[in-house]
Amino acid sequence: MIATAAAVAFVVYSCKGNLSEAEKLDLDRIPLQTVDSMFFVQSENGRLKMRVEAPRMEVYEHDTVSYDLFPKGIKVFAYGETGLLETTIVSDQAKHRKTGGELWSAFGNVVVKNIVKNETMETDTLYWDSVKHEIWTDCYVRMHSPSGLMQGYGMRSDEMARNAILMHPFDTEFLIEDEDNAPVQIDSVNFIGPMLKK
Repeated sequence: MIATAAAVAFVVYSCKGNLSEAEKLDLDRIPLQTVDSMFFVQSENGRLKMRVEAPRMEVYEHDTVSYDLFPKGIKVFAYGETGLLETTIVSDQAKHRKTGGELWSAFGNVVVKNIVKNETMETDTLYWDSVKHEIWTDCYVRMHSPSGLMQGYGMRSDEMARNAILMHPFDTEFLIEDEDNAPVQIDSVNFIGPMLKK
C-alpha cells in the first residue's frame, strides 16, 4: 500500500514538471506534420498534369488558418495536353494556403520556364490560383525569350506561362548583360602589340 502511494506520488510529481514544459510551447509555431523528401503527382483521366518535389513540407492547422509550408524550396513540373513537360517553377520557399480559397505562393529566386516557348521569367514572389488557373506577381520581373530581354514590375499569365504580360515594363535598350564581371588588367610592361599614337 505504501509502495503504491509512493509510485502514484512519483508519477504525479514527474508529470507536473512535464506539464510546465508543455505549457511553454507555442502550438501556432509548431507544424502538425512534417514530410521529408516530399514527392506527389497529380493526374486527370490517366494523364499526368503536375509533379511536385520538395525537400521538406510542414503542415500547419489552426482554428482559422490551414496551410502547407515548404521552407527548403519547391520544384513544380507542369505537363501540357499532349503529356509532355511544358512548364517548370523553382523557388527557395513556398506556401500552400488551404483556407479562404486555395492559393500557392512561391518566394525567393523564383524561376518560371515555359519549355515549349523557350521563355524564362525570374522574380522574387509568384502567386498561383489553381481555381482560376492563373499566375501573377507585383514584383520586379525579368523575362528572357528568343526575341530578347524584357523587364518590368508586375506580371499576369495563365498557369502554364503561355501568355505572360508585363504590367509595367520599362526600357531595356541600355541594359548590358555581362556574365564576366572581373576587371581586365593590362600588363603595360610585357604587352606586345601596336603602339598607340598620342
